[in-house]
Amino acid sequence: MKWIRYQHQGREGYGLLQGEHVQPCHGSPFGDHEPAGDPLALQAMRLLPPCQPRQIVGLWNNFRAAAEKNGWSAPAEPLWFLKSPHALAGPGDAIPVPRGEVGRVAYEGELVIVIGRRTEAVSVEQAAAHILGYTCGNDVTAIELLPRDPAFAQWSRAKSLPGFAAFGPVIETDFDAAAASVRTRAGGRERQHYALADMFFPPHELVSRLSQDLILEAGDLIYCGTSLGVLPMKPGTTVEVEIDGIGSLVNTYGG
Repeated sequence: MKWIRYQHQGREGYGLLQGEHVQPCHGSPFGDHEPAGDPLALQAMRLLPPCQPRQIVGLWNNFRAAAEKNGWSAPAEPLWFLKSPHALAGPGDAIPVPRGEVGRVAYEGELVIVIGRRTEAVSVEQAAAHILGYTCGNDVTAIELLPRDPAFAQWSRAKSLPGFAAFGPVIETDFDAAAASVRTRAGGRERQHYALADMFFPPHELVSRLSQDLILEAGDLIYCGTSLGVLPMKPGTTVEVEIDGIGSLVNTYGG
């Protein structure tokens, strides 16, 4: 199933994407739900971020190809940071140019895990039952701000400016990460194309390991990290993150 969150005639709700139509639902994908009324035309609605996370976790150095090229050691455990939920951007939303002087800003096309229910200290075997589904993400980063102070790496600030947590357009509940790839196009040119099977820590292991440190709630997001091809963006650049079996997330930086 492909869940979306939408706005239509002044109302917001969850629905199931069915081709070019959406079946509105009472309730949400995180609890009880049932069809509500007739299907609506997809083109008649505005797509919103497909859920409203309380917490956003991001991963660094989670792909073998990037680690090998950059000379990074294989991590013994997931290396994670937090992004502010106030950094959210949905499908089609503009990513604002930062107001302050932060230097160059880069895209990072990624797979995003959507947590389905409260998750605390679960095993790898239990993790699947705690994942609602998956979506596309752009973990936008102020790459010069992150190391600007040599005494303090500014991970949260560099990753949490307005619009820096773009994700969507759908939450796909039936998805096999081991068989899929991520493609990122910037200004129409493919810049990233990598297999998700190249992760050091695949989704179920990530959820299990992170749940030993954090209590994850329904709707929380885990950005799984990115691979080769990350580059800075100029204002006006449209970035498309496409994942097999999920769809495409399109946002314009400064648009």
